[in-house]
Amino acid sequence: MQNLAERDYFTDYSILKDPYEYFEALRAKGPVHELAGRDVLVVTGFNEALDVLRNDKDFSSINCVQGAAAPLPFAMTGEDLTLEIEAHRQQIPGGTSLVAYDDTQHAYSRSILSRLFTPSRLKSNEEFMSAYGDQLVKDAVAKGGCELIKDIATPFVTLVIADLLGVPADDRELFMRVIAEAPPPGNMDDAEAKDRKPGPLEFMAKYFAQYVADRRANPRNDVLTDLSLAKYPDGSTPDLMEIVRLSTFLFGAGQDTSAKLLGNAMRFLVEVPGLQDKLRNEPALIPQFLEETLRLEGSTKMTSRLARKKTRIGDVEVPVGKRILIAFAAANRDPRRWEQPQDFKLGRARINEHVAFGRGPHVCAGAPLARVEVRVIFERFLAHTSNIDLSVEKHGPPGSRSLNYEPSFIIRGLDEMHLRLTPK
Repeated sequence: MQNLAERDYFTDYSILKDPYEYFEALRAKGPVHELAGRDVLVVTGFNEALDVLRNDKDFSSINCVQGAAAPLPFAMTGEDLTLEIEAHRQQIPGGTSLVAYDDTQHAYSRSILSRLFTPSRLKSNEEFMSAYGDQLVKDAVAKGGCELIKDIATPFVTLVIADLLGVPADDRELFMRVIAEAPPPGNMDDAEAKDRKPGPLEFMAKYFAQYVADRRANPRNDVLTDLSLAKYPDGSTPDLMEIVRLSTFLFGAGQDTSAKLLGNAMRFLVEVPGLQDKLRNEPALIPQFLEETLRLEGSTKMTSRLARKKTRIGDVEVPVGKRILIAFAAANRDPRRWEQPQDFKLGRARINEHVAFGRGPHVCAGAPLARVEVRVIFERFLAHTSNIDLSVEKHGPPGSRSLNYEPSFIIRGLDEMHLRLTPK
């Protein structure tokens, strides 16, 4: 029988079902270990993950979207790959996304987004979140249950970001359908494919190009206008397509991970004894609950980097051209950092230090929005129910649940979750 640590992370469905045992097998070989059969270093240690995430001088994010397994269209030679990366950026899937940018372009584009998710703007948007979430939950409770991912999570987070950006109502249903029908980011069936069909972000780009052009000509009081009129730190104006890329990325990428986070958190809510009653009695604990969920079951399992210079990760020397897989799902369970790391603990000390949203220059720009979105919808669920449970007919009885996860080496998210909701 093949040793667990020797299985292929990018294609093995048994690892998809439960990646944590696999990552523990790798951890036993050290916090930085070369994947069997791959020219890839996997980082499972918490401190070692921070070493990579904070070091954007030696590591490029160019392979962040396509993943560490995918080939790159240039030779890994020389002492510094920066010029080669930039020369081939347009040829690399996802290479012109914010998460894949390096150096000045990343700093400039990130500076635009950092001005969007301010506390005052999120507070203003929270009124819409609460009203819309309240109606969704009330309707589900009246029916006695729902399929959480498609009935609640996806429409909720999609309409929230649509409202925040100012996406026209007529286009929102279309975008939801396009996103729902697309394979998940990091689709395991397509881990190394060279020819990919246009994804939902490419589809939406033509619509967002029209929105941005309109906002520049006719400014409004919405985030799309702020984006469209934004300046770089040096005072220059971004070209239209860069604003289109940023806005479509905000709309498409963020809503998927937030929807998955809602499902992952709901699993803890229904399976940890006494947890939902405690949170009903003390709603102020919901943020702590969400942070511990992010540590244990964040919706992003990993990210990728490319060593563009010779460097180190912890005690391990890393040559130029080495591809890196940073396993958030493992770093957040590192026993050197967290006591009893496999256990769910409400009120865990220094819980906000987890790396579920990354760290360093590329820390998730939409993290503040995601935290508010998921907190608000859980407040509504707990306010309108006396009990939430999984459907026995769909998922089996307690102790032998059956839940399916989407086939992605990047995303950790349930394909569906059927709930039984008991009204208050």
